[in-house]
Amino acid sequence: MASDNTINMRAAATLTAAALLWILIYSNLETLAGFLLGVSGITRTTRAGEALYFFIYEVPKVLLLLTAVVFVMGVVHTFVSPEKTRAILSGRRTGAGNVLAASLGIVTPFCSCSAVPLFIGFLQAGVPLGVTFSFLISAPMVNEVAIALLFGMFGWNVALLYMTMGLLVAIFAGMVIGKLGMERYLEEWVRQLQNSSVSADFEADAINWTHRLHEGVKHVREIVGKVWLYIVLGVGLGAGIHGYVPENLIASLMGKSAWWSVPAAVLIGVPMYSNAAGILPVVQALLGKGAALGTVLAFMMSVIALSAPEMIILRKVLKPQLIAIFAGIVAIGIMLVGFVFNAVF
Repeated sequence: MASDNTINMRAAATLTAAALLWILIYSNLETLAGFLLGVSGITRTTRAGEALYFFIYEVPKVLLLLTAVVFVMGVVHTFVSPEKTRAILSGRRTGAGNVLAASLGIVTPFCSCSAVPLFIGFLQAGVPLGVTFSFLISAPMVNEVAIALLFGMFGWNVALLYMTMGLLVAIFAGMVIGKLGMERYLEEWVRQLQNSSVSADFEADAINWTHRLHEGVKHVREIVGKVWLYIVLGVGLGAGIHGYVPENLIASLMGKSAWWSVPAAVLIGVPMYSNAAGILPVVQALLGKGAALGTVLAFMMSVIALSAPEMIILRKVLKPQLIAIFAGIVAIGIMLVGFVFNAVF
């Protein structure tokens, strides 16, 4: 017991030191960016200087925010395993099940890349089709990374409204799909799994806080290690937009006066593939150039919730008719979110 307490104290001390270092760096990012820009010999009065400042300020900012959130959620994920998630959702009815599934999507470590094994596992555990879709829509779109970065960039009101609207899209899209009785559009081998039985009982292993903190660090290595390049590329693109793209051009194409820009943004976003960490710097740059908030958020949501790669993966388990219905319902929900944001902000 004494040995365990010593290990826990060491882990807590290390975590405290890391948190203090994180706060020190994050609170001085503007000073650091200004210093590095001065070293380069370029001033912010030029387009190149403004673009470079944006880049050297936003890259560490996004990486720091992402690291903190991923670490915390890595610890949270030790309490919420795939088995426990399936057990919680198993047998849930339409309505309450959709709300619960969408809410679990926020705090569970799944993205569109995990769609097929999750889809199969949920159906095999007895989770209704519509409830499963609520989870699969919420998990990539209303995840902890998107919410944290929106909070860091735009404040709590934008992050909270985004989370609320994203959850509503996931809940009602899943309910509609469930009410339509779309099981006939599952591939035959998947439908057969619905008749199989999997035990929904799951008891989490008792683990100490040292292990949970180690899992948080592991989560950071895995996720940040995979997405850091997307972040750098996204910030680079955002920096180019911020420094060189004329404001009147963006305002005319993506401003509030261009009502058609919301559906156009959704159509443009679907063929693309990125994640919240990679696309949010682009969103921030577009906003700085006069784009409407609802329009760019609709673009972001379509990229991360309706990407073409996800549709291709889902084709292994869904027939084209169900994929089209799923994409159409979610696209309509995303457009409504865009129009609401444009009306409010």
